[in-house]
Amino acid sequence: MTESYILLENMRFFARHGVFEQERTVGNWFTVSLKIKTDCLKACQTDNLKHTLNYAAVYEIVATEMAQPSHLLEHVAGRIVKTLRNYSKQLTEIDLKLSKLNPPLNGEIEKASVRLVWKNEE
Repeated sequence: MTESYILLENMRFFARHGVFEQERTVGNWFTVSLKIKTDCLKACQTDNLKHTLNYAAVYEIVATEMAQPSHLLEHVAGRIVKTLRNYSKQLTEIDLKLSKLNPPLNGEIEKASVRLVWKNEE
């Protein structure tokens, strides 16, 4: 059996997520990467969008959720996964990484990240 995935890597968003009021006021840059397992093998044969996952729609889902401020990265990531699961029943696995670039810590750090992996157990 051949597995197929749709990947959207390093989507960049300016958003207002953070525990501290200053983070939500000033905002920061975030990246989101997705690896979505879905059957797109028919699209390989037909060249028809209806036989695969529309990654433009997936991007819009991520952008909409990123625009809603949250205290925790975990909360934002959870909302994205939940919304994607509701968007399409043909998804069998979602691997999401959400990173805050240059988080406000007492040290030099490129990013702080959370990773959620959901698998359809049915």
